Amino acid sequence: MKRICVFCGSTKGDREEYPQAATEFGALLATHGIGLVYGGASVGLMGSVADAVLQAGGDVTGVIPRSLVDKEIAHPGLTQMHIVDTMHERKALMASLSDGFVALPGGIGTLEELFEMWAWAQLGMHDKPCVLLNVAGYYNQLIGFLDEVAAAQFLKQQNRDMLIIASTPAEVIDTCLTCQVSAV
Repeated sequence: MKRICVFCGSTKGDREEYPQAATEFGALLATHGIGLVYGGASVGLMGSVADAVLQAGGDVTGVIPRSLVDKEIAHPGLTQMHIVDTMHERKALMASLSDGFVALPGGIGTLEELFEMWAWAQLGMHDKPCVLLNVAGYYNQLIGFLDEVAAAQFLKQQNRDMLIIASTPAEVIDTCLTCQVSAV
């Protein structure tokens, strides 16, 4: 695994565990020689994970739409920054540069990005792991809902299982290094 794409908030949220997990995860990426691909911002959890990778001597690639360079405050110190025209281009480039996808706490953009990558896996468009880092139970209700969707037979259980749930940054790394994904 060369690079992991991280989706997460452009704010830090209301609990200290969120930026702590982002920082811990970033440091672990660098320690394992895994590069970070992310949305390119210097703020929020996005900035926390990028700064941690950089501080640990790792490689960070940002991908940001031109329209968000000022709004999300593009990170000035990345290894590589791609400025694209649209959100569609952002997601496509992030996907092509990455060997797996991880969502830390975030809002609707984070969920939309992760769900698109998960849907692509379900459709057989890639075989890269999709992992939800459930920091301090942040995603508990979402996980419960997804289990209900599978129970109601709107999602095959095999496809539900493609979204891997992890509770610690170390568990995410272990999962990504050993995961085999198969579309159904």
